[in-house]
Amino acid sequence: METFSRILQSAHSGWRWVVLILLLAAIVKMHRGWKGNQEFTEGSRKLGLFTMIAFHLQFVFGWVLFFVSPKVSFAEGVMSDSMYRFFTVEHSLMMTIAMVFITIGHSKSKKKTNSKDKFKSIAVFYTIALALI
Repeated sequence: METFSRILQSAHSGWRWVVLILLLAAIVKMHRGWKGNQEFTEGSRKLGLFTMIAFHLQFVFGWVLFFVSPKVSFAEGVMSDSMYRFFTVEHSLMMTIAMVFITIGHSKSKKKTNSKDKFKSIAVFYTIALALI
């Protein structure tokens, strides 16, 4: 189990860069589209979708790690140890909230009919998610 945990931790650690790059690219693209009154293209839609998928994959890695990592503990005194508190409570909670914001942003953009609103939905919710991350 320890080997599995280390492999998954490496995947989680490496994949974060893919997520971060996609998230930054999506935020920049969506803000430019929103402020510049651009047309919401199939490329815009795919960038938002791939960003959400990459984050969801990262989220799954993280939640599996939540149950197998030695850095997560449910023992008494967890809140007084900063490393255990961070991984058991703070990191997992903030990433869950960020995942919800990304999912909401993507879902809301699909329901909008004009380009400006599509860009705005993704731009706002993905930016909030990045701030949480």
